Amino acid sequence: MKNIIKFLIKKIFILLALPCFLLFLLLNLFSKGESTFQSFSQLLSLIPGKIGIYLRAAFYHLTCPNTSDNISIGFLTIFSHRDTSIAEGVYIGPQGNIGKCRIGKNTLLGSGVHILSGKNQHEFSDLSKPIQQQGGIFTKISIGEDCWLGNGAIIMADVADQCIVAAGSVLTKDTATEPTIYAGNPAKIVRNRATEQQDAAE
Repeated sequence: MKNIIKFLIKKIFILLALPCFLLFLLLNLFSKGESTFQSFSQLLSLIPGKIGIYLRAAFYHLTCPNTSDNISIGFLTIFSHRDTSIAEGVYIGPQGNIGKCRIGKNTLLGSGVHILSGKNQHEFSDLSKPIQQQGGIFTKISIGEDCWLGNGAIIMADVADQCIVAAGSVLTKDTATEPTIYAGNPAKIVRNRATEQQDAAE
């Protein structure tokens, strides 16, 4: 019964978010880049409580490709790129900044996690030109299933399934394909979760 009620509430909020989505599509016709999407994301991030969580889930389900409505996006968390996909069961804590990425099922992001669109967003090799005029490359970061990214982590590279990135860590290189724990700046391997589980079983 509880699941049915939750399902109905989500569908109601999708209907409530539909006018916002249609307004976004209209305004997006007259703008360039991601500015309209970012503006709507900033506005929706300010809505507190359960209402905000359900509205954000509904809006991103409608606007972002392959994004589930069964997600939780915390207060003051903003998205900078529409080309972001979030699978079901994902929790993103408050005050985060989510760049261009793909987040797998049941992954958890703590408060203040920043997922950058790669580590080459700003070119700075030409000293004769201001950095803001040199452009850069936006890369879609992949975060696997069942991961945990701790509070304040900064992610610039891919994270494999079942990996953990400790709070405050800065991940600049892709993680190993095995379930591994990373910590530090730059983040390095602390423990292998698969080996740890195997040792415990023995």
